[in-house]
Amino acid sequence: MADEPEGAPELSVPVGMFEDIEDLKAQVASLTDLVKKLTGGAEGEPGEASADEEESAGGEAAAEEESDGEEEEWQYPPFILLLDPPEYDDELRALIEWVEGVLVPGYLGEPSADARWCHLWWEHPVAIARLHAVWLAWQELTDPASCGYTGPSVWHRDHLDPALRELRASTGPFGGCTKGEHQIEHRMPGLVPSAWTHAED
Repeated sequence: MADEPEGAPELSVPVGMFEDIEDLKAQVASLTDLVKKLTGGAEGEPGEASADEEESAGGEAAAEEESDGEEEEWQYPPFILLLDPPEYDDELRALIEWVEGVLVPGYLGEPSADARWCHLWWEHPVAIARLHAVWLAWQELTDPASCGYTGPSVWHRDHLDPALRELRASTGPFGGCTKGEHQIEHRMPGLVPSAWTHAED
């Protein structure tokens, strides 16, 4: 060809390649217009988010993290003896309903010297702590979706049976409580500085 400079290498480029390049250019232009419309015509390189978008995205992420934190806190309730009113009162009320509605009629026979029980068990902090732990385990291990079919067996073996042995033993928190009588003073030591008591300001 006369228009080509002398010594130029001969290139064998398929004609279809030029058509593909033109198609790609048209697609890039179309996508660029679409991005401008979606971002309100904001100037900037493709792929760059505006400061407002970044801020709103950051705010949404922070809100999601906060909500996730709240869900985790709600999913894993704290030890009942560390709660303050009104949370403590609400948790104790729910625990009493479960103990009196499920545990007492289903698992506790007639109290005896070898298997003690106090009808005012909620006045014994040790009993509250143990029964609350058993109740939390019951909520988790009686749901087949989270524990499968072996959950109830694990609950009886690892939670209920050991707790009842400790609670109903002659040396347990109901040791001074006999039929028709309730004694709690024998289990309440004098106040000492500890993690369980808050110093008054």
